[in-house]
Amino acid sequence: MQAEQLRQFVVEKIEELKGRDIRVMDVTEHTDVATYMIVCSGNSRTHVKSIANHVATQAKHHGVLPLGVEGHEHSEWVLVDLGDVVVHVMQEPIRDFYELEKLWSRK
Repeated sequence: MQAEQLRQFVVEKIEELKGRDIRVMDVTEHTDVATYMIVCSGNSRTHVKSIANHVATQAKHHGVLPLGVEGHEHSEWVLVDLGDVVVHVMQEPIRDFYELEKLWSRK
């Protein structure tokens, strides 16, 4: 799957489980590791974990094997690395504290 297709696929999967405040950032000017970073919020630890699991499972079903999934043990912030697309699913207080959107939008 091309980076653009994977980006759209991930956004659709997040929306299926009612992930909130989805933000897609093109990070090609900041890193060679990924093309897009997607950040979204979940309502609770269970919701965060469910969204991340859904993205990873659906990606596998479509031939995209996650390079890694981190953060399941606490589920306040779960990262799903799909290569060209890195997904951060976070609870709102954690997202507000780390401000990834500000960090990755700096030039």
